[in-house]
Amino acid sequence: MDRLQSMRVFVEVVKRGSFTAAADHLDMTRVKVTRYVTALEQWLGSRLLQRSTRSISLTEAGQAFLLQCEKMLALEEDMQLSLGARDSAPKGQLRITCSTSFGQAHLADGVVEYLKRYPEVSVDLMMVDHTVNLIEERVDLAIRISGELDPGLVARRLANCESVVVASPDYLARHGTPVAPQDLVGHNCLCYANFGKGVWRFQGTSAEEVLVPVSGNLSANEVGTLTRATLAGGGIALQPTYLAGPLIRSGQLVSLLDDWSAPPMYLWGVYLSRQHVPASVRTMLDFLAERYRGVPDWDLGI
Repeated sequence: MDRLQSMRVFVEVVKRGSFTAAADHLDMTRVKVTRYVTALEQWLGSRLLQRSTRSISLTEAGQAFLLQCEKMLALEEDMQLSLGARDSAPKGQLRITCSTSFGQAHLADGVVEYLKRYPEVSVDLMMVDHTVNLIEERVDLAIRISGELDPGLVARRLANCESVVVASPDYLARHGTPVAPQDLVGHNCLCYANFGKGVWRFQGTSAEEVLVPVSGNLSANEVGTLTRATLAGGGIALQPTYLAGPLIRSGQLVSLLDDWSAPPMYLWGVYLSRQHVPASVRTMLDFLAERYRGVPDWDLGI
């Protein structure tokens, strides 16, 4: 029995929460994964996992052994890195999740460029507009847009993600142009249902903060839908510049309240653990950080 490989499988089962999820991630059969764990238990003479039809949990012996496995695998990884194994090409499947709007506008193109660089990797891109549990959904990397993340998450900040107030020239011609945040009260504001619905926050050049109650006849839980509604003249929207930037440059949307800024947001790469980071996850994070470093291309010229 390859005990190091058995330890890797055991750690993966615990991390993924099931034998099936571990098997999928390791590209093994569930039977083979079970055999590795069973062999470890026979070698140790102790039960490591309590199994039920719906879940698994660590026994007391399993908890203690998990810590030892992590130390042993970390030592192995350090030895490999010292011998240059870090430079080996990543391979295997990488499952990524992100919002629909960012995936369509930017990440899909980035993934294609990454795959040209690392042809032995395949990417399963899952675009959803809700927060995904990485373990339950068997996700290796989540690309999220948020302010400060929960400190319990393992994440790398990849880029700034600014927001801007916009409207179409047609809407402004019909309803006038707001010149201060308080003017938004008299306008039809299109709200993102998952963020800032009902109140928009702004900070001025002198650092004062203003909270503005807004309302309108349309809200949506997907920001790209609000972009299209704004382009159609439906109202004023607070939009991420990764969507609004190209439309402002082309003149299809007008940037408003330029002396005021919305709360800062960031593009994050969230993953499961800082230990034993797969080469595919590490290289994807490096690739995206390089691609979006400095001023992202969507913010240029606005």
